[in-house]
Parts: sequence; C-alpha cells; structure tokens
Amino acid sequence: MARLTYRARKHLKSGSFIFPEERAYPIPDEDHGRNALARVSQHGSPEKKAKVRAAVHRKFPGIKVSGEGEKPKHRADRAPRGE
Repeated sequence: MARLTYRARKHLKSGSFIFPEERAYPIPDEDHGRNALARVSQHGSPEKKAKVRAAVHRKFPGIKVSGEGEKPKHRADRAPRGE
C-alpha cells in the first residue's frame, strides 16, 4: 500500500474520505479501500461497517466486499472427500 503521509492526507479532498466530517477512512486508491474494509471490520459499529462497505463498493467495484454475517470459505469448512 502506498504510504499516505500527514501532508498528503491533509491535502486530500473531503470526498476522498468515507466520513468527511471526521476525515476518517480515506480511500484515495484501491489499497486504502481494502485497508478501510479491514479496519472497520475490526473496530467499527454495524452502521459504520455498512457505510464503509457501500462506499468502497461504489468507488472500487472490483474489490469484493463481503456483507455482515458472511464468513470466508476455508478448507476446514468443507466436508471431507468421500462423504
């Protein structure tokens, strides 16, 4: 991910932030979009999670955005072969 310095962040337009009033969750590029999804999944309220998912999906439709309650599929979740 490209580093967003203090100076560069300060010069971002309000539209580059998901929450412009707080200047929180900047998404100037896809890497920062993915990072916003990761951070909000760890620390965000359900309302913030929904808003971040919608904003990232709208700006970067190529990024897969999973919804609340969806779990990634892991090998352990699959039934053993032969059953």
